[in-house]
Amino acid sequence: MTAAEPAASRIAVVTGASSGIGAATARRLAEAGHRVVLTARRKDRIEALAEELTTAGHSATAYALDVTDRAAVETFATAFRTIGVLVNNAGGALGADPVATGDPEHWRRMYETNVLGTLNVTQTLLPALTASGDGTVVVVSSTAGHGTYEGGAGYVAAKHAEHVLAETLRLEIVGTPVRVIEIAPGMVRTDEFALTRFGGDAEKAAKVYEGVAEPLTAEDVADTIGWAVTRPSHVNIDLLVVRPRAQASNTKVHREAR
Repeated sequence: MTAAEPAASRIAVVTGASSGIGAATARRLAEAGHRVVLTARRKDRIEALAEELTTAGHSATAYALDVTDRAAVETFATAFRTIGVLVNNAGGALGADPVATGDPEHWRRMYETNVLGTLNVTQTLLPALTASGDGTVVVVSSTAGHGTYEGGAGYVAAKHAEHVLAETLRLEIVGTPVRVIEIAPGMVRTDEFALTRFGGDAEKAAKVYEGVAEPLTAEDVADTIGWAVTRPSHVNIDLLVVRPRAQASNTKVHREAR
């Protein structure tokens, strides 16, 4: 077995690092001493973040990547002999229609990004994670992967699949020097999640958080990921659900009167 590398020399790959939780996680891991590799489709965003981190004295590299493009992911993976951490963050929601009228194209795209994207990156980087002697796979799922709600079936189905992927992988690779951690955030207010879900409709996006005093921030989730990743190697945080205090479940949220 290969000896584990010191944290300061270890590579952490973060998918979906162009904004929100991904960008915040990249910052958090860079601050913890990792050499971060930022991946996302929007090259300009990750290059700007890499420059920000480098200017702050950290080690960061940007690599434009669509996680649903298997050939591109395989090419990306050839650049690494070992990797300490993989954060599967790329994903997202599209639409909030009931099953009866949901757009099949939205369902397909959510499945490809959230599930097959996670599969592609995890499969191709698993040998490098194992070779590190102390690897960690993080799957950023959602509370949608653990409970249903009306109008969310497509996203819920994708996140349930992503949860099962993480759970099954943990069973299959037990005994190897790789941990599998699932972080399942509840209501997180970022600049883009709800806006993307509703096709750029700012009014609909704002209603998601209406009356909620303090939804989680991307930094809250990144801090949780950073904490889980930096536990001693023998400690595996199988599943960590994190919600704002105002949210008791996917369908029970305290909203203050205006």
